[in-house]
Amino acid sequence: MDSSQRKKYWRENLKYLSILLFIWFIVSYGFGILLVDQLNTIRLGGFKLGFWFAQQGSIYVFVVLIFVYVRLMNKLDKKYGVNE
Repeated sequence: MDSSQRKKYWRENLKYLSILLFIWFIVSYGFGILLVDQLNTIRLGGFKLGFWFAQQGSIYVFVVLIFVYVRLMNKLDKKYGVNE
């Protein structure tokens, strides 16, 4: 892989990382802290939605984002021919 392909590879990798971290930030900080009062007006399984995001929702989203990142990176590795 030449220098320009490496730069493109890392640029795409950083783009994926930035988007996924932004989603995680919005879910954990935005929904769990900033918007908790508005979300508490909605109930999910008997619990207030803001409380649920603060306690469990952000963890579930983080685990899902890990699987999404793995899938995206596998596709990216195949695209640039650096897969195992």
